[in-house]
Amino acid sequence: MPDTEPQPLFTVLTPTYNRAHTLPRVYRSLQEQTSRDFEWRIVDDGSTDDTRVLVESWQEDAGFPIHYFWQPNQHKKSAFNRGVEQAAGELIVAIDSDDTLDPDALQAMAEVWRGIAPQERGRYAAVTGLCARPDGTIVGDRYPQDVQDMTSLDMTFRCNVRGEKFGCLSTEVLRRFPFPEEFPGFVPESLVWRAIARAGYLTRFVNKVFRVYYDSPDALSHQGRQGRQHALGLWLLAHDTVAHCLPWFRFRPREFLMAAARYTRFSLHLRDAGIPRPQGRALKGWGARLLVGIMWPAGFALYLRDRRQAGGAG
Repeated sequence: MPDTEPQPLFTVLTPTYNRAHTLPRVYRSLQEQTSRDFEWRIVDDGSTDDTRVLVESWQEDAGFPIHYFWQPNQHKKSAFNRGVEQAAGELIVAIDSDDTLDPDALQAMAEVWRGIAPQERGRYAAVTGLCARPDGTIVGDRYPQDVQDMTSLDMTFRCNVRGEKFGCLSTEVLRRFPFPEEFPGFVPESLVWRAIARAGYLTRFVNKVFRVYYDSPDALSHQGRQGRQHALGLWLLAHDTVAHCLPWFRFRPREFLMAAARYTRFSLHLRDAGIPRPQGRALKGWGARLLVGIMWPAGFALYLRDRRQAGGAG
């Protein structure tokens, strides 16, 4: 960004791939924002549709800075990392190419962030609120309190809050915890959020709707549900749960048992695909090994079910 332009509070970051048909929805929601303290950075992960032409048509009269960057197709995680590297804002608002922000979202996020004492903000990674469907119903659970400070791991396991959530994240913290690009394909976002939480960073959780969530068959959130296709990413998540999150086991034991089963399930899918498990990620400690051992039969049964379903689909 030129030195003559003031630093925005927010960088709205949109990784995209062949979504020229949905990007106008994001653009309209940014035009409707009550705050103008932001830039929009679009990282195009190798689109072959009219994305570039569309974005260039907006740049002249948007009323806010729009920056467009094209890269050869690598995957969303790579596009996200490039956007974070280039961001001028203090905070990142990562919105997919098919969703919208509530008109007051950026203003509300700014108020919550500035409500944290300046000398304390370095301890915080994010402000996180709620998502709503287009009909206004809340996605998933509300938080136990309207304003609550804790790590994202504590909110997940201690408070058992579920469902799609949304907010802004510290650009500085995200640069310290980039998405791992050494793994091909889908990598669950929660791997990064968990690493940030284990480093001790807090999140301020608020019961405010920031995002309108549109669920579509090709939405990125569906990628994690396609087990065999995304076996490596789902194995990484199961490994992270049993290897690095055991201090939270007492709060949600069933969830950890199921993660141990998924560890075996996706290990077997990786074996079938000829994909070696990543080096340096062997299970350490008796707790993780015991969990996986106890749940091995369940994991094997899930693997067999996947194979039967795949055979039936074929």
